[in-house]
Order: sequence, then structure tokens, then C-alpha cells
Amino acid sequence: MHPGCECLGISESLTDAARRMAELNVGALPVCGQDNRLMGIITDRDIVVKAVAKGKNPAEVRAGDLIGGAHVWCVDAGADVDEVLHQMAEHKIRRLPVLENEELVGIISQADLAAKLPEDKVGELVEAISSTSQ
Repeated sequence: MHPGCECLGISESLTDAARRMAELNVGALPVCGQDNRLMGIITDRDIVVKAVAKGKNPAEVRAGDLIGGAHVWCVDAGADVDEVLHQMAEHKIRRLPVLENEELVGIISQADLAAKLPEDKVGELVEAISSTSQ
């Protein structure tokens, strides 16, 4: 897990998001509301595909506009690795926010797991996430 991740405010622009991703050398940022609760995640790909490619000005599009009302899959800080693998594979996600007492404490990425788990488990996860059939 990447502990202590930074939240992007729901009213911050996609330009702000891209700058922060570059500064932190990450490909995704959690988006939090005014109550500092997790509302979603924005990836560098989201910025390109959902805004730039559609001719939208990233300086004018807010993080909240991009995440919409999508459900945010997350895991409790006390979850074991099998639960993390299950959630990521079932929902076909590469990053999973980690909550403790409903507060964001980190993010687990596919790369984190690849660095720590046996090769066969990582292969199963990558296959599950990358498959197009549901």
C-alpha cells in the first residue's frame, strides 16, 4: 500500500490533478469531498480520454465533473491480501483505496501487489483485470 496518499478536492481542476500527479509521480489520485470523504479516483487516462480527447479544457473541468456518481470500490485497512485480490479482480480495477474508520489511509495498486506477491497470484490478477469479458 502507498500510505498517506493525497486527496484531490472535488472542485479542483483537471490541470491541478495532472500537475499533482506529475509532482507525486503517480497515475491516479483519490478525489475527496468537502468533508474529506472519498468520492472517487481520477487517473491520468481519465483526464486524457474523458476530457482532453473530447476537446474539453482541463483548466475548466472539475474533478467532481469527471467522477460523476460512480461507485468507489475500496477495502478496509484490516483486509487480508486475498480480499484485496478478490476486490480488484471482481471489479477489474488496478487501484484500490484503503480506508480505516471511513478515512482514506492509502491506496493499493496492481504494481504494489506485483512487487510483493508470488508470480502465479500476480498473473491471475493481471489476467482477471485485463480480460474484457465479465
